[in-house]
Amino acid sequence: MEELVLARIQFAANISFHILFPTITIGLGWVLLFFKLRYGASGDERWIEAYRFWVKVFALSFALGVVSGITMSFQFGTNWPGYMEKVGNIAGPLLAYEVLTAFFLEAVFIGIMLFGASRVSNWLHTVATFCVAFGTTMSAFWIIVLNSWMHTPVGFELRDGVAHATDWWAIVFNPSMPYRLTHMLMASGLTVAFLIAGLSALRLLMGDRSDSPRLALKVGVYLAAVLIPLQIYAGDLHGLNTLEHQPQKIAAMEANWETRSNVPLLLFAIPDQAQRKNHFEIGVPNGASLILKHRGDGVVPGLNDYVSADGKPLHPPVAAVFWSFRVMVGVGMLMLLVSWFAAWSLRGAGAAAISPWLLRGLVAMTFSGWVATLAGWYTTEIGRQPWLVQGVLTTAEAVGPVSAPLILSTLIVYLIIYAVLAVSYIAVLVHLSRKAAEGSGGGPATGLAAVTD
Repeated sequence: MEELVLARIQFAANISFHILFPTITIGLGWVLLFFKLRYGASGDERWIEAYRFWVKVFALSFALGVVSGITMSFQFGTNWPGYMEKVGNIAGPLLAYEVLTAFFLEAVFIGIMLFGASRVSNWLHTVATFCVAFGTTMSAFWIIVLNSWMHTPVGFELRDGVAHATDWWAIVFNPSMPYRLTHMLMASGLTVAFLIAGLSALRLLMGDRSDSPRLALKVGVYLAAVLIPLQIYAGDLHGLNTLEHQPQKIAAMEANWETRSNVPLLLFAIPDQAQRKNHFEIGVPNGASLILKHRGDGVVPGLNDYVSADGKPLHPPVAAVFWSFRVMVGVGMLMLLVSWFAAWSLRGAGAAAISPWLLRGLVAMTFSGWVATLAGWYTTEIGRQPWLVQGVLTTAEAVGPVSAPLILSTLIVYLIIYAVLAVSYIAVLVHLSRKAAEGSGGGPATGLAAVTD
């Protein structure tokens, strides 16, 4: 049991750190392409200045994403050998497809994208930017395909306890894949939108006098304002798909213990898995039924339907799923309010000054996409427990024979390294912003009065 818990914590630590950076590069690649296309169409130097700044952020994020992804691959063989033994015939090819169709594409063109602007023609550099953006998206596609298949496995058969593919089309386009892919791509777009808005606001607060950060600020704000309502709609569709295929996860997200109608939407509660009830509930009457069944008297599944004969739960840990889901939704609602208010404040092309308080608010939201992404990832992955592959392989069956002390020691090393890298990454972003502000002739001492729209 100790080995299982520690192995899960270690993998969670690795995936939590790793996912931060692909979440940026997936969306940022397309924003960089947008900057290049606008520059090519208008000749406006502000667009290429924005490109030069943000391509540095892309390069830094790409490097950390590649490095942190390698440690995850090793863990399949060390901590989770049972996973590849049972479903490696499916997981292996999907991971190989990612390398062949995505990683090679990125590796070939990223050098041109980062260092070839003055060495190749503008159209070729734009093509390289497109190929890198497309490669990052294809990488996300194959990873989401595998992850979705683990939640809704189809297109295979078990032979002597080992999964063999019978229909690759069904495996790739499994029932939950379209919803997860859409949700993840929009999450990446929102993460990048608030990152761009936040760092651009920081540059303006530092006294950056160039037009580039003001332009990038608007791009980030408007992109967020467009994407967040679409993400809410996509999340609703994803939830309905999860209700169909993983009802126990939905029951945990709502902390609903009994299958019944007229289920309230709990805004606050303390789930008690031992007593199989909630404490201190605050909810909206019929809210969960209305959202999940689109009718107030809709029947919502209960956790007590997923208990073994000896009383062991066959559902995920309730409190973790319940609260991570609410963090994700709460941050999403905050994104909606902030982006729409900022878009309204930035409307028009007048000479009104951008409020320093708005800029500070956007700086505070810089990494809100990371918070929402991690909370959503925890919801979906913890919500799959006790299964590693739904209905096929449990997490306990896949864990390897590595001793608990060894896992703990490597976990501590991982956490220390990741903490240092995360702090260093943010420090570099601040340094790039400060350097850009000073290069524009401004600086921290310029004040905020010159920040105009």
